[in-house]
Amino acid sequence: MTSTAETGRVTGTADKDYNLIWYVEACLNNALRLESYIEDAEREKDTEVIELFRKAQAHSRKGADLGKELLRRRLSD
Repeated sequence: MTSTAETGRVTGTADKDYNLIWYVEACLNNALRLESYIEDAEREKDTEVIELFRKAQAHSRKGADLGKELLRRRLSD
Protein backbone atom coordinates (compact mmCIF):
# COMPACT_ATOMS: atom_id res chain seq x y z
CA MET A 1 0.00 0.00 0.00
CA THR A 2 1.45 3.31 -1.07
CA SER A 3 0.70 6.54 0.74
CA THR A 4 1.42 9.99 -0.54
CA ALA A 5 1.79 12.79 1.92
CA GLU A 6 -0.57 15.69 1.38
CA THR A 7 1.45 18.74 2.33
CA GLY A 8 -1.07 21.35 1.33
CA ARG A 9 -0.74 21.10 -2.42
CA VAL A 10 -4.22 19.63 -2.85
CA THR A 11 -6.12 21.17 0.06
CA GLY A 12 -4.28 24.47 0.31
CA THR A 13 -3.81 23.83 4.03
CA ALA A 14 -0.42 22.81 5.37
CA ASP A 15 -0.33 19.58 7.35
CA LYS A 16 0.50 21.33 10.63
CA ASP A 17 -2.53 23.60 10.26
CA TYR A 18 -4.78 20.79 9.07
CA ASN A 19 -3.72 18.67 12.04
CA LEU A 20 -4.51 21.51 14.42
CA ILE A 21 -7.95 21.98 12.84
CA TRP A 22 -8.57 18.24 13.12
CA TYR A 23 -7.53 18.30 16.79
CA VAL A 24 -9.98 21.09 17.62
CA GLU A 25 -12.77 19.26 15.82
CA ALA A 26 -11.99 16.01 17.65
CA CYS A 27 -12.03 17.79 21.03
CA LEU A 28 -15.37 19.45 20.27
CA ASN A 29 -16.89 16.20 19.01
CA ASN A 30 -15.70 14.43 22.13
CA ALA A 31 -17.26 17.09 24.38
CA LEU A 32 -20.57 16.65 22.56
CA ARG A 33 -20.44 12.85 22.73
CA LEU A 34 -19.64 12.96 26.44
CA GLU A 35 -22.76 15.07 27.04
CA SER A 36 -24.97 12.15 26.00
CA TYR A 37 -22.88 9.77 28.12
CA ILE A 38 -23.34 12.08 31.12
CA GLU A 39 -27.10 12.11 30.54
CA ASP A 40 -27.12 8.30 30.43
CA ALA A 41 -25.19 8.10 33.69
CA GLU A 42 -27.48 10.69 35.29
CA ARG A 43 -30.52 8.57 34.42
CA GLU A 44 -28.83 5.67 36.20
CA LYS A 45 -27.74 7.93 39.08
CA ASP A 46 -24.16 6.67 38.71
CA THR A 47 -22.22 9.50 40.31
CA GLU A 48 -18.79 7.97 39.72
CA VAL A 49 -19.34 7.74 35.99
CA ILE A 50 -20.93 11.19 35.89
CA GLU A 51 -17.86 12.66 37.60
CA LEU A 52 -15.47 10.85 35.26
CA PHE A 53 -17.30 11.97 32.12
CA ARG A 54 -17.63 15.57 33.36
CA LYS A 55 -13.88 15.72 33.99
CA ALA A 56 -13.18 14.24 30.56
CA GLN A 57 -15.59 16.73 28.99
CA ALA A 58 -13.85 19.63 30.73
CA HIS A 59 -10.49 18.42 29.39
CA SER A 60 -11.92 18.15 25.88
CA ARG A 61 -13.30 21.68 26.09
CA LYS A 62 -9.96 22.97 27.37
CA GLY A 63 -8.13 21.23 24.52
CA ALA A 64 -10.53 22.77 22.01
CA ASP A 65 -10.11 26.22 23.54
CA LEU A 66 -6.32 25.96 23.47
CA GLY A 67 -6.39 24.71 19.90
CA LYS A 68 -8.77 27.47 18.77
CA GLU A 69 -6.55 30.12 20.33
CA LEU A 70 -3.49 28.71 18.60
CA LEU A 71 -5.36 28.58 15.29
CA ARG A 72 -6.50 32.17 15.74
CA ARG A 73 -2.93 33.34 16.22
CA ARG A 74 -1.53 31.32 13.35
CA LEU A 75 -4.23 32.04 10.81
CA SER A 76 -4.22 35.78 11.47
CA ASP A 77 -0.56 36.04 10.45
